[in-house]
Amino acid sequence: MAGPETLSDKAKLDAAKTSASAGDAASYVGTPAVGTSKAAAAAGLATVGPKDSEVNNRRRRLVWCAVTAFLGAWFIAFLRFFLPRTLFEPPTVFKIGYPSDYALGVDTKWQQKFRIWVDRTPDRVFVIYARCTHLGCTPDWKASENKFKCPCHGSGYDSEGVNFEGPAPRPMDRAHVELAPDGQIVVDTSRLFQWPKGQPSHFSDPGSFLPV
Repeated sequence: MAGPETLSDKAKLDAAKTSASAGDAASYVGTPAVGTSKAAAAAGLATVGPKDSEVNNRRRRLVWCAVTAFLGAWFIAFLRFFLPRTLFEPPTVFKIGYPSDYALGVDTKWQQKFRIWVDRTPDRVFVIYARCTHLGCTPDWKASENKFKCPCHGSGYDSEGVNFEGPAPRPMDRAHVELAPDGQIVVDTSRLFQWPKGQPSHFSDPGSFLPV
């Protein structure tokens, strides 16, 4: 029969085993879940991602700039769809200076801006509308040859715009001209004088020229 000391030692041994079991249960965590910081630590991996570098920041900015530009272009196109589409054309009524500003012959200074030539003869000033009567091209003034020549199909006109060669069916039109109160020449290209083929000319009608 065991004595008191033997029972006490057995109780101490049982207590020590119980404490060890509890400690093992507390310290054991098993296999960490994949994708967690514990799993990374268990595999010997860093638990914090790489720091942002200047290259990565530049790439982000480039991507955002591209996305912003793309969306901005589509937004502008969207707004443009609802705006009226207007054509900006030169005015049809304008001033070109005084009759005394022009010497005898053809003046081409207004060709690019208003598509006209100012022509002065000894007794009149008139304005030729720079449009070929064949297909509407703009002829060139050939000063050395004293004629207008259409670069499209070869129509030729003399210094007063009267056709003499090529497929042009009639002379070039002349614009309405009059003097403003300040003495300047006012041209109206919406009012044209013609010389239809086989019909009387309107180049001597009032408004087709200014006497000098």
